[in-house]
Amino acid sequence: MHDLTPITPLGQSAPQIDTVAELTCSEHCELALASVTARLGKEKKCAAALKKLLGAAVPDAGKALLSAPYSAVWAGPDQWMLGADIATHEDISALVKDAVGDTASVTEQTDAWCCFDLSGQGIEPVMELLCNIDMRRMASGDATRTTIHHLGCFVVCGDPDGFVRILGPRASAGSLHHAILTAMRSAL
Repeated sequence: MHDLTPITPLGQSAPQIDTVAELTCSEHCELALASVTARLGKEKKCAAALKKLLGAAVPDAGKALLSAPYSAVWAGPDQWMLGADIATHEDISALVKDAVGDTASVTEQTDAWCCFDLSGQGIEPVMELLCNIDMRRMASGDATRTTIHHLGCFVVCGDPDGFVRILGPRASAGSLHHAILTAMRSAL
């Protein structure tokens, strides 16, 4: 019998939290994720099924739906990444698949991504060092896919003055975390 212990993407037993000046970077480990891609010819039916599940229309390009219990980020034409609290939606891909039926392909993404939340003052100069997005032009609910430290990441703006979520590949969580902390220490 195995005696396994869960670890965070950074390889610890508890999420890492780092603060520099008035900005905090928190490893967020309680997020269940599933990707959804509408099947050819069923795009409208998929969007309708997701609207019923989400309680709102799916986000358009460059946007995110920040709500509960589900959130959604536009990932490409007729593609979205859905997220929810893992405590209540550990089987998110099965729940989403039940909702969309044969209108979409759904894949489990929970352990494929790491998540870092930046909260507090100083997000703009930190993000300017990390990637080529203009935080000054982003509003709550804006989202984009960009490169941070040679890694393909999603950046979701919850509040341009106080909260940004960064999703990156779990296999490179240490590199992404290092890049974020380096930018925080350099900019603040």
